[in-house]
Amino acid sequence: MSRAWANNAIESIQADFQRSSDTHLIKLQLDAFKDIDFYLKDESTHPTGSLKHRLARSLYLYALTNGWVREDTTIIESSSGSTAVSEAYFARLLGLPFIAVMPKNTASRKIQQIEFYGGQCHFVDKSDQIYAESQRLAETLNGHYMDQFTFAERATDWRGNNNIACSMFEQMQYERFPVPEWVVMSAGTGGTSATIGRYIRYKCFNTRLLVVDPDNSVFYPFYQTGDDRLTSCGSKIEGIGRPRVEPSFVPSVVDEMLQVPDGASIATMLWLESMLGRKVGPSTGTNMWGSLQKARLMKASGKAGSIVTLLCDSGERYLDTYYNSQWVESNIGKTADHEAQLKDIINAV
Repeated sequence: MSRAWANNAIESIQADFQRSSDTHLIKLQLDAFKDIDFYLKDESTHPTGSLKHRLARSLYLYALTNGWVREDTTIIESSSGSTAVSEAYFARLLGLPFIAVMPKNTASRKIQQIEFYGGQCHFVDKSDQIYAESQRLAETLNGHYMDQFTFAERATDWRGNNNIACSMFEQMQYERFPVPEWVVMSAGTGGTSATIGRYIRYKCFNTRLLVVDPDNSVFYPFYQTGDDRLTSCGSKIEGIGRPRVEPSFVPSVVDEMLQVPDGASIATMLWLESMLGRKVGPSTGTNMWGSLQKARLMKASGKAGSIVTLLCDSGERYLDTYYNSQWVESNIGKTADHEAQLKDIINAV
């Protein structure tokens, strides 16, 4: 591998890091929870519009420093969309070909964004086919399979270096409750929950980590049973939940898990739009539903504090799916019961 090319590639990625490493922390105050402050770490403001921008940057640096990527290497990734969008961005930055292997039902907006950055989309019928097909393409093209599901937890420096956990806690330092009672997030690869969980322990914070998991994901039953052979049909909430136990999911750094019904994710997503004045993605709805459940328990026990969660991406990517009521009814089902539950929570006195 040309050392000069690799050095230039790493410097180009580091320059992008300097331009876009931090994101806003949005405070959300609810009348029903006067002694509890909510915060959303807004990862939608990255250049590629999602939390996965951080992951893609880390994966490229990891691959480059390991000598796995050269100036003529085709990059292949298994992704339902957001990671592929971010990896396509960095591939274009480095002048590398990029192929995303994804289920054919991936949101059209994400496909358009991958293609905007010069990437190609290679479709499979079922979500559990992405792994083998990515490996096959890498071998056929003599390319590099980035494999976010294996390398996400080890590619990110969990000790600091302005990772998402470091940024989150630094931004909280002047708030009413600077050390959160809970950080709440959903898992896709498991890399971000591993980073946050490790950082909390490394810094000796008393903060606890709640991982919320959508219907039909294996992470929640795996956390309960320890059986890493579990499989499922996969989540209907795009970008989170998995049909198999991914190597990057580290249950030992998770304090609690909560399974969130798909209807609750959608109901909370739509409610957040009314609170923030803009659309958020469905996984953000999953995160906020879990945050509200923890807040309700804190309030019942008379406990004050703060809860931090993630705004993973913008809802503009999902206008033809999760923001389309007909699509939701056909693919998710009725959400009226969860809307009523949500109303009860936020209107409680």
